[in-house]
Amino acid sequence: MSAHDHRYSATVTWTGNQGTGTSGYKAYSRDHDIAIPGKPAIAGSSDPAFRGDATRHNPEDLLVASLSACHMLWYLHLCAVNGIAVTAYRDDASGTMTEGDGRPGRFTEVTLRPHVTIAPGSDPAKADSLHHEAHEQCFVANSVNFPVRCAPVIEMGG
Repeated sequence: MSAHDHRYSATVTWTGNQGTGTSGYKAYSRDHDIAIPGKPAIAGSSDPAFRGDATRHNPEDLLVASLSACHMLWYLHLCAVNGIAVTAYRDDASGTMTEGDGRPGRFTEVTLRPHVTIAPGSDPAKADSLHHEAHEQCFVANSVNFPVRCAPVIEMGG
């Protein structure tokens, strides 16, 4: 491990044994708990399309959220060091997973749609351009094999 490696761990525990384990496709729940040391547990399941519980987080949702959060954190950092005062940030991110054509399901794209409010006196053109740099720096976006697009909206606050 180099001096710049960072390690992460999670414990995923299946909680969906309904008495007969995986004795049949419909015999078990997809529910599970995701535990990360020192943090609140995440209640997980599969997507409802795959017999999951719609009230729990699924891996696909969490992947989209991870891309969005990583981009946001880089963007806020870059704004702070470039004199852009962000006063609000909201991203309505979405992703597309494709199944079929004889291949396993896979993400084909994620689109980030950050709506950013900046303080008066901040440069909106610079605020917009920093999204490109944030994308280039995002650890999660650099780890996936599909396009991650960004369609930001910059608004001047009052």
